[in-house]
Amino acid sequence: MGYENSIKAFNEAYSVIPGGVDSPVRAFSSVGGTPPFIERGEGGYLYDIDGNRYIDFVQSWGPLIFGHRDSDIELSVLDSVKRGLSFGAPTTVETDLALEIVNMFDGIDKVRFVSSGTEAVMSALRLARGFTGKDDIIKFSGCYHGHSDSLLVQAGSGAVTFGNPSSPGVPADLTKHTLLAQYNNIESVKKCFSDSIDGIACIIIEPIAGNMGLIPAREDFLVELRELCNEHSALLIFDEVMSGFRASLTGSQGISSVRADMITLGKVIGAGMPVGAFGARAEIMSHLSPEGAVYQAGTLSGNPIAMSAGLTSLKKLKANPSIYQTLEARAKRLMNGLEDIANDANIDLVTTVRGSMFGFFFSSKSVNNFEDALKNNSDLFAKFHQGMLNSGVYLACSAYETGFISTATTDDMIEETLRVAKIVMNDIK
Repeated sequence: MGYENSIKAFNEAYSVIPGGVDSPVRAFSSVGGTPPFIERGEGGYLYDIDGNRYIDFVQSWGPLIFGHRDSDIELSVLDSVKRGLSFGAPTTVETDLALEIVNMFDGIDKVRFVSSGTEAVMSALRLARGFTGKDDIIKFSGCYHGHSDSLLVQAGSGAVTFGNPSSPGVPADLTKHTLLAQYNNIESVKKCFSDSIDGIACIIIEPIAGNMGLIPAREDFLVELRELCNEHSALLIFDEVMSGFRASLTGSQGISSVRADMITLGKVIGAGMPVGAFGARAEIMSHLSPEGAVYQAGTLSGNPIAMSAGLTSLKKLKANPSIYQTLEARAKRLMNGLEDIANDANIDLVTTVRGSMFGFFFSSKSVNNFEDALKNNSDLFAKFHQGMLNSGVYLACSAYETGFISTATTDDMIEETLRVAKIVMNDIK
């Protein structure tokens, strides 16, 4: 494949945008080469400005569960645009989308919409601290909850990709209230509770971690987290910005028996538009301004374009719950096929699937936490990624990200991907 136009576009972008990109992982620094500049998407495919076509397993990092340019979502957006882009005033579509969410999630009575997952988590933490009157929070190494200061400590996603789990510019006075535990290790969580001086306001966790590769939390681990929060009057927050409406129609609630006090959502609830949300039972949400004293606001929060896109997406999913069985079957077919190919090539590979989400590590052992993930052969991943991209398969450009299946991902696309993977595996072994 030729990338002449993308190389030119990247060089031009580099002169006016830091790193040439508006989100670090997109720069392809950990996988080599130049990022293709995308011209358009169609169904399960991406097309770049050089005319190359790719089978897309990124799907805008998760939101596009119906693929690119779904006709129903596209029509709802265009219809909304004709009435105005934004008003800075309430609209009924906000209430409609909120009703869809609260009616599907146990223990969630009210939600508030924001413009990103980072905003959703940042606001949820403020509310948890305001509700409990305590300052400290517990997060897990490798879990990524956006780039707000108190959470950019041992983060996953792009922070791992660049070997820089924390960031300059984050004051120590803020991070001192963030206690780190090991994912799937309850003893490390208990130690955080015993070490806390100011008291633990909440535990925040990706119940299905997707930012250090796809690593689900064990059920017994989640049960013990719930018990610890009950014991210490702390809130349990599930960050489901990625897994919400992706792992199942109700995210982790469709898989686990454990219920969080608060959830954060994003991606699918905007169907590709910038959006986030956080929700909890009425008792907690009543502490949020203007009902309560915990302040949070956003000029474009609940904007009608994003709300219309998300509402159409959720209604389609709710009306067709069997979609998840189909998506999971295709994800398993892809991962099982990849494992077989790796075995034949004598390459160590472990895979995971949760609903329409999939992940793989070039590792000989199961991966249960951030430390295990770091043992992944990232050099081999980079070679594999480059080989797949050059053969028309667009995978996440980091070994610590998750892949996604959409309804536009066909069986033929899966077979083509496996055919290409076999060639690439044999080339890099």
